[in-house]
Amino acid sequence: MSSSSSNVVFDDSFLITAIDKDGKKFDRVSRLQGHSRNHDMDMTLDYNIELFPLKTGDTVTVALASSLSRNPISADGTNEDDRKWRPDGKGPKGLEEDYQYVMYGKVYKFDESTSDIVTAYASFGGLLMSLSGSARHMTNIVLGDPIYLLARAN
Repeated sequence: MSSSSSNVVFDDSFLITAIDKDGKKFDRVSRLQGHSRNHDMDMTLDYNIELFPLKTGDTVTVALASSLSRNPISADGTNEDDRKWRPDGKGPKGLEEDYQYVMYGKVYKFDESTSDIVTAYASFGGLLMSLSGSARHMTNIVLGDPIYLLARAN
């Protein structure tokens, strides 16, 4: 990844329009549908309802990031914070400090329904996300790259 001003590749606030609790296959997982307030995007997301309880009508801020570091990744693919991280929590604090719910996964597919509308798909250990909307808002989301999903209820 090239040097940039942030490791956040997408962020927006989503109004939750539906939560599917009836079709779920796992006791602690539901699937939400939301529409973004700023970029006219649609998102479907599987999430753990015990760790992150939400209801229809809530607003949730969602960010996608290439790293949890607050410092951008350098041109050589390294980050100063990554070298200082410690498992005891005494290293630098990252983006996760600003959110309530974090998942790590991989972007595994892109679909183009029109020349401007794109859907990105990511899997977070089997919990799935699809994000649809204008391709210009997803230019920094890269197929095959690992990604962090960070969320907080507003």
